[in-house]
Amino acid sequence: MRASETFPAVMVTGPRQVGKTTMLERLADPSRICVSLDSPINREMAKNDPGLFLQRYQPPVLIDEFQYAKELLPFIKTYVDKHKRNGDFWLTGSQMFHMMAQVSESLAGRVAIVPMQGLSSGEIMGMTKAVGMQEAAREQETPRASESIRMPGAVETPSAAFRADPNEWVARLKTRQPMSLMQVYERIFKGSMPRVYSERPDREMFYGSYVDTYLRRDIRDITQVGDELAFLRLITACAARTGQKVTYTELARDAGVSPPTAKQWLSILVTSGIIVLVEPYFNNTLTRIVKSPKMYFMDTGLCAYLTRWDSAKTLEASMMSGAIFETYVVSEIIKSYYNAGKRPPVFYYRDTDQKEIDLIVEVGDTLHPFEIKKSAAPGKDSIRHFHVLGKTKKEIGAGGVICMADSVYPVDDKNYYIPAWLI
Repeated sequence: MRASETFPAVMVTGPRQVGKTTMLERLADPSRICVSLDSPINREMAKNDPGLFLQRYQPPVLIDEFQYAKELLPFIKTYVDKHKRNGDFWLTGSQMFHMMAQVSESLAGRVAIVPMQGLSSGEIMGMTKAVGMQEAAREQETPRASESIRMPGAVETPSAAFRADPNEWVARLKTRQPMSLMQVYERIFKGSMPRVYSERPDREMFYGSYVDTYLRRDIRDITQVGDELAFLRLITACAARTGQKVTYTELARDAGVSPPTAKQWLSILVTSGIIVLVEPYFNNTLTRIVKSPKMYFMDTGLCAYLTRWDSAKTLEASMMSGAIFETYVVSEIIKSYYNAGKRPPVFYYRDTDQKEIDLIVEVGDTLHPFEIKKSAAPGKDSIRHFHVLGKTKKEIGAGGVICMADSVYPVDDKNYYIPAWLI
């Protein structure tokens, strides 16, 4: 809501099915009109007569699937310049691609762009509890009790970004339910899409439909990717390499396309919020760093579906187990920053001497290093490379090993073992 109070237009972006429209509809007051450009009639009017469209749907208005009618942009610009009211336009876009640059250019200084991803771990805990309460209410035939629960609202909806603060981790022990290894992998296997938790659809059918919709509606219609099967092979190759450095030649080989095409298609996945790239930490004093980014799927359920694991148990026992555990942790930390309306200040470190740090969180002039290990007791050797950050001349703050420990324990005077279910 801060963005709506500060800018005339707010654009909420992110993959399909993460709850963008649902969230805005719940925040909207009764005076705000809600219109979707998924409707062919609305879309035709918005494209062919945008002036008439804005007369019919006068602000304050929520325009869903805005990417289908870029013709509205100059008319929205004219309207906000004339009326100068904050919060007049709420826009959503599932896949923005080239549209993002047009929105930023046409509405420069007038629009807040808010990225949105699937549910965080805390939200899922709250949603799971709320669903259980609803089911109990239905069994007792007490509609009033059921109506009091707002789906997909969460009992715990953390808005604070991840804090590299041991006191914060210890405090969360009082509010989070400990999770076993298999419970964590059940969460990873299921993913973070709200519908999976609120409606509990068949998982295979849900993700199969999701991939088909993404390919046919967004990729074909908006980006003009000609070979859908090759694009699907590229997505699958990315899923198999989640948590690894980006190597375009390998992705191109697996997809059967050229390296420049693989690079272009990967940028589509990044812009659409399916994948996030974590850049290597750069400092003028670090001269031997590897410069390729690492890629992570933002929804581990989609990643597991694309790589054809049929259960959480087989996924946990697989060769991919450590990489997808790391993907889960990194995506949770990134989502915490998105939920707080902040840009994730996350990086990784690797040099030509094979020294590596899985994650670095930069807060001001302080670097917080983290290793991510699928282990209950990783050992002090896990933090052996943290010392390389001393070359940066920056302060090295609290960090540690995010793992499957059952509580927060000190590794040394500055680093800790941190349970993954606290993130």
